Amino acid sequence: MKRRQFITLLGGAAAAWPLAARGQQAAMPVIGFLNSGSPGERTHLVAAFHQGLGETAHVDGRNVTIEYRWAQGRYDRLPALAEELVRHQAAVIAATGDTVSPRAAKAATTTIPIVFVMGGDPVAAGLVRSFNRPGGNITGVSLVASALAELVAKQLEFLHELAPKAVVVGILLNPKPSSGVDLSLLQTAARSMGLELVVLRANTDSGIEAAFATLVQKHAEALVIDPDVFFLDRRQQIVALAARHAIPAVYSRREYAAIGGLMSYGTSLADAYRYAGIYVGRVLKGEKPADLPVQAPTKYQLVINLKTAKAIGLDMPTTVLARGVSNCVVGSGGSRLPCSTITEHRVEGCDHFSHDGADDDLGFFVGGGEAFVEGFEGGCRGGGYRPPVASGGVC
Repeated sequence: MKRRQFITLLGGAAAAWPLAARGQQAAMPVIGFLNSGSPGERTHLVAAFHQGLGETAHVDGRNVTIEYRWAQGRYDRLPALAEELVRHQAAVIAATGDTVSPRAAKAATTTIPIVFVMGGDPVAAGLVRSFNRPGGNITGVSLVASALAELVAKQLEFLHELAPKAVVVGILLNPKPSSGVDLSLLQTAARSMGLELVVLRANTDSGIEAAFATLVQKHAEALVIDPDVFFLDRRQQIVALAARHAIPAVYSRREYAAIGGLMSYGTSLADAYRYAGIYVGRVLKGEKPADLPVQAPTKYQLVINLKTAKAIGLDMPTTVLARGVSNCVVGSGGSRLPCSTITEHRVEGCDHFSHDGADDDLGFFVGGGEAFVEGFEGGCRGGGYRPPVASGGVC
């Protein structure tokens, strides 16, 4: 070969090497992120998911690529969005936003690993065989350790204590998909407290407006909101309507109380998304979903917005504020308040939870002279989520 030809060939090869290297760098694992809601309402949850990924040494744009698909509350779009992620050859799909997302993902693939975040029971939904041994290609985080109706019944109990004069209480459900709330159990719980339950359903913005109009028409004096992602995305509208009509309402997520909702009782969504990120990272490192137990909550938060309570004329009853026998420091200002609901209402098998002063334990909201009262139902040492034991407990 002539010297000039050899140099030309060598130069061409050298020019190709960086392109090949860039091609290898571009071939990072793809994480499909499927959500039934809207991105604007979930920036803090996406951040928590990224945090979990980071704990397994995975960073978007550095060694993984995340492809987002948002259904914007239109659940009928989820199957097509899930199929898009399958065609995109996602290495793992994070199906978040409630039961509808993992169902769509599972219908789209039986081979790509799926990690879910959902509000209901994944066994009852037919997604996994059991909490401890999910089987198949799917596992994740369930936001309720017990039946959804039991959680809502506890919310009803707290609402009754906070607004004892309320006799007619509404519950707002999303009919599409059908709510996982067992209404017969909830009706029984309501009757035991001497309450009349009015069932309302809405799956559009105008439907929510109509539901509140019906509440006023039926002289309902309090409201329970279904822990559905559709309502979470419309929390601004719902909280504003509750304030306009001066209706005491209880919610499942602290995101409502943070914007002026009266009270929330439930688990931390951000914690759930963080654990989902950790599980996605573990799957990318080679672990199989079938071998990763479904995570369930070990602690619950009761958040009361004292400013909202005052605005609608509610006094804070001692039954809510004085259940605990000890005091704990809450609020970024270090104010001392009774620990609500810790001793009387516990998660079975868990140790008593005591606050250690870290902001990520209770999440503080203090401002304008008003504070949120927060307490855990219980908590296992070492974290807010753990796989349930075989006996059906949550620790």
